[in-house]
Amino acid sequence: MKHGFVKVAAATPHIRVADVRYNAEEIIRTIGQAKERGVELLVFPELCVCGYTCGDLFGQDALPDAAAAALQRIARATAGAQMLVFVGLPVRFRGALYNCAAALNEGEILAFVPKRHLPNYAEFYEKRNFQPYCGENAFVEFAGRRVPFGQKFLFRSAAMQNFTVAAELCEDLWVPSPPSVSHALAGAHIIVNLSAGNETAGKAEYRRMLVRSHSAKTICGYVYADAGEGESTTDMVFAGHDIVCENGTILEESALFSCGMTVSEIDVQYLAFERRRINTFSELSRADGYEEIVFRAGGEGESLTRLIERLPFVPQEDDKLGERAESILNMQAMGLKKRIEHTRATCAVLGISGGLDSALALLVTVRAFRALGRSPKEIIAVTMPCFGTTEKTRGNSLRLMEELGVTARTVEIAETVRAHFADIGHEESVHNAAYENAQARMRTLVLMDIANDNGGFVVGTGDLSELALGWATYNGDHMSMYGVNASVPKTLVRYLVRHEAARLGGAVERTLCDILDTEISPELLPPEEGKIAQKTEELVGPYELHDFYLWHVLRRGEDPAKVFFLAKIAFAGVYEDAVLKKWLKNFYSRFFSQQFKRSCLPDGVKVGSVALSPRGDWRMPSDASPALWAELLEK
Repeated sequence: MKHGFVKVAAATPHIRVADVRYNAEEIIRTIGQAKERGVELLVFPELCVCGYTCGDLFGQDALPDAAAAALQRIARATAGAQMLVFVGLPVRFRGALYNCAAALNEGEILAFVPKRHLPNYAEFYEKRNFQPYCGENAFVEFAGRRVPFGQKFLFRSAAMQNFTVAAELCEDLWVPSPPSVSHALAGAHIIVNLSAGNETAGKAEYRRMLVRSHSAKTICGYVYADAGEGESTTDMVFAGHDIVCENGTILEESALFSCGMTVSEIDVQYLAFERRRINTFSELSRADGYEEIVFRAGGEGESLTRLIERLPFVPQEDDKLGERAESILNMQAMGLKKRIEHTRATCAVLGISGGLDSALALLVTVRAFRALGRSPKEIIAVTMPCFGTTEKTRGNSLRLMEELGVTARTVEIAETVRAHFADIGHEESVHNAAYENAQARMRTLVLMDIANDNGGFVVGTGDLSELALGWATYNGDHMSMYGVNASVPKTLVRYLVRHEAARLGGAVERTLCDILDTEISPELLPPEEGKIAQKTEELVGPYELHDFYLWHVLRRGEDPAKVFFLAKIAFAGVYEDAVLKKWLKNFYSRFFSQQFKRSCLPDGVKVGSVALSPRGDWRMPSDASPALWAELLEK
């Protein structure tokens, strides 16, 4: 595939215990299905060629011999399939029997990877039939040729630099120090696990947690193929719980007690970026004793089956929405609480516009004062109507302040701004940047002076999306003494305000819902027939697009072509390609040109994995050229 995606599949075929011929045909049939779907990496369960539950039949020469012959047929079936395939079978080596994963590609057996850790407790007794392998890489005579045998193999795609794979088997994952830790540090971006874990009550959830946490710790993709229907049920049952995971996120998993393929795409380009970003990973990287084996794979087309979220900053799981909202709101409030305590401020001062950002900032400030055991009356909330203020936003400002029980003040600034226009010789009829920004800076001056007059400090309301685009007046709403929304993007602001509206209920909920339904605007131009004339998203673009771009550019380090490719998938049927490209060009242009505003940001708490603080997450020269990114986008 393109843009660093690898189409992978974990497959659980229906098998018959010890019926090697039948099992081989099922595996070959599945390889054909995978080829039709463009799969580039296909993983089957542990010992699937003969069945995991063969017991002492493993000691009969007939079974390993039949499995060896079947493997040759399976290997031939991979010719022309353009995929790397792993299947499990018993392999004899130096007089002992080993539980192995065979790596197959283009009709060849590339290597055997033996299991290192054999469970011999409770219902498991693998050491009765197999030996654990702890030696160095070697060769085994198999079907007339010498095949690499060992655990330190890194399978590397000839066509895609970061498509690197290593294997472990079942129990290898469950031990304190899995082989896959060394595999990842040696450069494997994808770990495959050929498993045959029986099912017991609660085990699926534990398995799911283990795969997620391990893939996150090793910053890798993890493909877990589990044994299922057809294994013996003499004492156990197998559920075929297949999982595809990427850096702690489950991309796809099978239903329990089912057979078939679980398909998704792992972004190895992102994994490589993440490993570079987290320097503690690269400090540990080492490949001592590892050997590279090159394979050829490459599915056709660009189609993705994995979900590309339109709103990557907003949690998608319904049962997590309230919990996540409370967590973020409390982080914002605790950050502000500490600052109030440290400065010994007698009050907090903030401007209320009737818009989303100032509503959220006020809700957070009320939380902080309650955590301090102080009255909301010690919060001075100021509405400052001027040329662009509408009755709707002014009314919502006053109602919200009253309903939350804070000290409300109204400061009319129109005449002061007109006096300022006279001072600088600006005609009020000329609605240029000076006309707009004079209002924003006057509001900040009013807030700062009220704070000074009352021994308090100004709480900033600007959000992360505005900082990314530079959609703030320098030394106007750009400035405060603490920015509670500094790392909260606009799409997340909406979600947090909606959560607080539902939690508080009553009149507050009605006012907040009206604010949520109001056009986003700085209200710096005169209204048209009493309605907002200056609509932010018509000027800089839809925030759902910019937040999508922000996430993929900063959090995942993706280039313009990949961001555009993903946006086309996420917003299919919502925006035309030309619109997506227009606003992506606008995003890059504004992001580069407005860095100077981010270089002198006020303090503000980080609540998520993306932030633009010059002291923390983002350091960038204010005069960096966007030419390279613009060129890539045009291509």
